[in-house]
Amino acid sequence: MKVFVFLSSVSFFLFVMSINASNKSHDDSGLEDIQSCVSACSLPSDLDFSDRKFPIEKSEDQWRLALSELSYKVARKHGTEPPFQNPYHDQKAMGVYLCVGCEAPLFSSEDKFDSGTGWPSFSQSIDRRILAEQVDTSYGMRRVEVHCALCGSHQGHVFPDGPAPTNLRYCINSASLKFEPSDSEEALNQKILTWYSSEHFEKKSNK
Repeated sequence: MKVFVFLSSVSFFLFVMSINASNKSHDDSGLEDIQSCVSACSLPSDLDFSDRKFPIEKSEDQWRLALSELSYKVARKHGTEPPFQNPYHDQKAMGVYLCVGCEAPLFSSEDKFDSGTGWPSFSQSIDRRILAEQVDTSYGMRRVEVHCALCGSHQGHVFPDGPAPTNLRYCINSASLKFEPSDSEEALNQKILTWYSSEHFEKKSNK
């Protein structure tokens, strides 16, 4: 009987140890995934749009006057803000996220999710025609940089590890965005539609 109890105790101990090891392996894997995401997001883009024409153009002095120091560094010089130390990473209010450079509507709060990386993350953009993409091969990795197609302001990067159904994760800098709250989803959608039907938009898109 004592032998049976001893063997049962040993078996239970080994069983618990195997569960702990399995959980640790799973946790480590999750940690590695997050660290990999943060590493990819945290590096600035080594891109140069100085030879490119956009519908909305300003001189460097005009951009410096129009934007905060951080927004200028991120949006115009393709920098990156610190994770978890930016205003929109944990923002849960309903509204629309506009380009800080020209106020084009880029993202909806309906598509925002918590990626755990410390930056605002979205599963899709409002209009892929307004959020342009550029392959970024700096720092020994291949990333897809995203920027406003109207004024060229750098927003962040898009990765194929987001939630269904798009499986995309737009990792965006708060410094590249301007948030406008809405009282309801209907008001949010109306605000976006109003921008598209405005003379302001027509002048930008046809310039």
